[in-house]
Amino acid sequence: MVNEKTAVRINKYLAQCGICSRRDADTLIERGTVTVNGTVALPGMKVTDEDEVKVNGKTVIERDRNVVLAYYKPVGVVCTQRDRHAKVKIQDNLKYPIRLTYAGRLDKDSEGLLLMTNDGDLIDAMMRGGNRHEKEYLVKVNKPLTDDAIEHMRNGVWLKELELKTRACEITRIGAQTMQMVLTQGVNRQIRRMCRAVGFEVKKIKRTRVMTVKLAELKPGEFRELTDEEKDELYKACALRS
Repeated sequence: MVNEKTAVRINKYLAQCGICSRRDADTLIERGTVTVNGTVALPGMKVTDEDEVKVNGKTVIERDRNVVLAYYKPVGVVCTQRDRHAKVKIQDNLKYPIRLTYAGRLDKDSEGLLLMTNDGDLIDAMMRGGNRHEKEYLVKVNKPLTDDAIEHMRNGVWLKELELKTRACEITRIGAQTMQMVLTQGVNRQIRRMCRAVGFEVKKIKRTRVMTVKLAELKPGEFRELTDEEKDELYKACALRS
């Protein structure tokens, strides 16, 4: 039974959740694309936070609930909200009921794990370079890797164009031309610059882990919401929970 003290009209609820305006919500309801607890919504009906509201089959998430998604960014998708020249932006590829922002970008030619969230505190904690949060990558280069090149990158590479030396990092050889790299900083196009500095060109970059979250079985373009356990572990790693 609906609690009248906390219930709001369905069009207002959709507007509060950032789905659309009340007027547009009325149109969605009239079209029969809104459901409440599995039943087609009626104009003027009221809902509470305990009701499951869906639009076009997708569950509506409240603005004040912190959401964290693991998203597999495909090659060619651009991490931007504003570049009108980008052919495919994240919001074109990732369809979700509320606005989310990435925490740690991937360049257009790279693929793999992006964490998407509406929690500004989490984004801030993850983006602080001084926190040295780990990000793990599979990297393929254009020719067989040498021990000298790997050791050089492990110890830090001087990037002349940026006038800085990269932090020491973990590198494990996976194959003749493939390695696993674990970085703790976020220099622009860092892996490509590091490889170029020791005589190699990158052919493929795939991010497989961000801190405590793994890409796992996701395929390009897919996403999943983190479990409560995963969120708790991530927030603790960011010192946002005890």
